[in-house]
This record gives sequence, C-alpha cells and structure tokens, in this order.
Amino acid sequence: MPELPEVETMVRGIRDCVVGGKITAVTLPKCSRKPISIIPDLKNIQKRVIGTTIDSVDRRAKRVKLTLSSGDLFVIEPRMTGLMLLADAPTQDHLRFQWTLALKNESHDLWFWDRRGLGTIRLYSAKEYAEQLGPKRLGPDALEMTSKLWITQLQKTSRPLKVAMLDQKLVAGIGNLYASEILYRAKLSPQKPANQLSTAECIRLSKSTLFILKKAIQYEGSTLSDGTYRNALNRDGSYQNEHRVYMKQETLCSRCRSSEIQRIVQAQRSTFFCPNCQPE
Repeated sequence: MPELPEVETMVRGIRDCVVGGKITAVTLPKCSRKPISIIPDLKNIQKRVIGTTIDSVDRRAKRVKLTLSSGDLFVIEPRMTGLMLLADAPTQDHLRFQWTLALKNESHDLWFWDRRGLGTIRLYSAKEYAEQLGPKRLGPDALEMTSKLWITQLQKTSRPLKVAMLDQKLVAGIGNLYASEILYRAKLSPQKPANQLSTAECIRLSKSTLFILKKAIQYEGSTLSDGTYRNALNRDGSYQNEHRVYMKQETLCSRCRSSEIQRIVQAQRSTFFCPNCQPE
C-alpha cells in the first residue's frame, strides 16, 4: 500500500538516524517466509558497501533511495507491505534486510520489513540507477507537477484520467488510494479521457494533488484497517481519518450530502468517487 506520502514519511523518519552512518554490516535476518528480491546477492552487496557511508536519504517516486559515499545507491521499493524501520518491527518473522551503522560512536540498526514479501532491494551503480530509474523510465515527481506539466503529460494518453494518473511514466508517485482522493477534491471524473481535460481542470488537478499529498505527508500517511503501514518508529499514520472517498462506497458523500460514494473497477484497481460531485 505505501504510496508517495507513506514513502516520504519513511524517508523523513530514518534520515536523521542514518545519514552520515558508516555501514559496518548488512545481513539477512532469519526469515522462513518467501524471500524478497535482493539484487545483487548478499556477498556482492557486502563487498561493495561495508565501510562506505550513507551520504543522503531521498525518495524516487514510491521508492526509498540511500546514496552511498562510493556512488552506489540502495533503492528499496516497499510495494504493498514493505516498511523501513528504526524501532521494533510489527513482527519479527517478516524482517528481510538489516543495515548496521556506526554513527557518532554509536551503533544503529535500520531494517526493511515486509509482510507479503513483494518488496525489492537493489544496489545500483550511478550509471545503472540513471538507466533504470532516470527520466526515460519515470515521469516527473507528483510533488513537482505544475498545471502546465499536467497538461503536457495528460495530452499523451486518452485513457481514463484515474488510470493515467497511476502510470508512473506519466507522473511518478501517485498510487490508487491518493488518486481517488485527489480527483474527489478536484471534482473531476475518474472516467474522463485524460487528454480531454481543459486548462481550468488541469489547474484544479494540480492544486488538488499538492494539497492531498502534502496533507497526507503531514499526517504521516494512511494506516488502513489491516494495520500494515507503520512509520519508521512503528506507529500508525493518521491520514486515514481524512479520507473522503477511499473505501467509503455506499456511504453518503460528505460534500454534497445527496449521493452515495460509488466503487468501480478501472484497470483492475478499485476507484471511489461521488457521481454528483464528479460527473463524467
């Protein structure tokens, strides 16, 4: 489930405790679950990173990026249930990867935890990173999207607007949950062809995107009923209390108070919207 706000919260949560830290060990905790994808293998990772320093912690779309003093980069993709943690994990048997760091004469641990085992860890060289996750592979970050950039990107496709918003080559970082919330606030139909949005509608979309994502980051993301998402200190986010349409099908719209929120399926993903506030 982690999307841009949750990943940004992970990055902010671990940054102060790992930047400047010297990697003294990387290990695979004992785990009886299906292994996650880790490339290259552990021995090669150890040869390349032990003794290096974590220079920065950033986000690339829905991925956590650790840049090392050697120029190599760890890229962690949480996908459905992955978490970056500094404190106790929700469960011990889903810990997948551990970094041990020396920082200010103290030892610190950073873990990647993943219940469903869909997350990935990659160690890239700078060249590999540019090839795999550069502008040719991923679109502009959602927090950097202006109304003019939305116009440019949406003109590239006639797919339904909600489907286009999930295309990471068009705009990077928006996932299913926040796409529904963004479109509801912007009063835009998720079914409207993306290349038919007017300039005024793109302005609304731009403003709504920034408002929803920044507010969700402020609330440290959304922890849903399954309790999977936790911040770096193993605490719930709270933006789920601000949701207006996501998972609220058959409840009365809180804005117009005249229509019920509906659920449809687009590109095999659930979409939630108010037919009165977001007419097609």
